[in-house]
Amino acid sequence: MAQETKPDNSAKNQRDRAGETKTSGDQSNSSEDTKVTADIRRAIVKDSSLTMAAKNVKVITAGGIVTLRGPVNSAEEKTKIEQLAAAAANGAKIDNQLEIKESH
Repeated sequence: MAQETKPDNSAKNQRDRAGETKTSGDQSNSSEDTKVTADIRRAIVKDSSLTMAAKNVKVITAGGIVTLRGPVNSAEEKTKIEQLAAAAANGAKIDNQLEIKESH
């Protein structure tokens, strides 16, 4: 019986702690930024073509820039989420940092 290898997220966790990438703690509390984040989140959750992994991506808005982070299952999902975000972002710049999961 083969043992499953647990994912090693050490490099990603170290990268996030370094402050070079946006994390949920970077979300702005301004009413404009929180509204943009909420609107994008609603659009993503409402789209039935997206997988649960895609619906759980991080949406961080600060200073009018929306950062999308987290794993998605395919390039199509990555593109679809960026399109949904752009449509709901009210002109905010989109920084798509979504990562496509590696298939094993």
